[in-house]
Amino acid sequence: MTQHHDTLRAVTWQDNKLQLIDQRKLPHHHEILSLETAQATAQAIHDMVVRGAPAIGITAAYGVVLAAREAYRQSPTDWMALIGKDIEALANSRPTAVNLFWALRQMQALFPQINGDPEPVLLAAAQQIQQADIAANYFMGELGASYLPQGKSVLTHCNTGSLATGGYGTALGVIRNGYATGKIKHVYADETRPWLQGARLTAWELVQDQIPVTLLVEGAAAALMRQGQVAWVIVGADRITANGDVANKIGTYSLAVLARYHGIKFMVVAPSSTVDMQLATGQQIVIEERLKEEVLRLNGQTIAATGALAWNPVFDVTPAELIDVIITEKGAIENPTTEKMQAVFNASL
Repeated sequence: MTQHHDTLRAVTWQDNKLQLIDQRKLPHHHEILSLETAQATAQAIHDMVVRGAPAIGITAAYGVVLAAREAYRQSPTDWMALIGKDIEALANSRPTAVNLFWALRQMQALFPQINGDPEPVLLAAAQQIQQADIAANYFMGELGASYLPQGKSVLTHCNTGSLATGGYGTALGVIRNGYATGKIKHVYADETRPWLQGARLTAWELVQDQIPVTLLVEGAAAALMRQGQVAWVIVGADRITANGDVANKIGTYSLAVLARYHGIKFMVVAPSSTVDMQLATGQQIVIEERLKEEVLRLNGQTIAATGALAWNPVFDVTPAELIDVIITEKGAIENPTTEKMQAVFNASL
């Protein structure tokens, strides 16, 4: 299995603390934040110190470890009751990424089995969640790359690499594998407004791992496709519903529309923890909206006319009919439908 071009980890546990690369400071400053409380962890998730659905879930799992440590310190006999406030803060930090709630459920399911200090048991569980995510990403990288032709270029959106996951990446995992095996010769990355994850994070990751990358503004994607420069669009997901609709970073939907028009294949790569079989379609997904200032300002500088308003949805929903394949660690779902999703995830609506 190819595992090259993999040098970064955004979420680590060291010296009994949760350590996060502060992704708001990249690419100019590589700073590590050390967190010792669940409330600080929830704030870091909300403030986008860490982002990307899998990384958010893993961070939340470690947040539960910190919450349990503090609750047990306060009352060794009553810690399960005391931990509720911190769990709620973690759950409220970002509403769209289903991995967050999945990780919290995984951790809470262990509570009744714990005798004595909960930290060792919960820490082992959080570390296992991260290691399982990395293993899944390696598998998805190889599976997704098997769909790619030899020696072509691809386009990606937002950031789906080591910075957005436990390590290696989802869509960027496919790209890493594809580049290592000669299937991808070049990567085009959208800058991804308003947080510029493509410019600040994806380009930075690829440069760090010596994968050739060209940055473009979202508005240039159609012209790039028309020139025949890309064979696939490869993106991640923050939530996938039972019919195969995909919520991902704002701008993903328009890329899917453009890809279909230009006859370019569209791939979504995400772990099964991103799949929400309880939601029938993407119309049921709650889309997070953030402050208008994120659109009206850039690096603290106002870039819009005074008095202008802004609409700032963080995600959009790409209909399943625009997706050629969804890659998960449980397999590939080509031309996704409710029936195909149910067959893979053994669930019924």
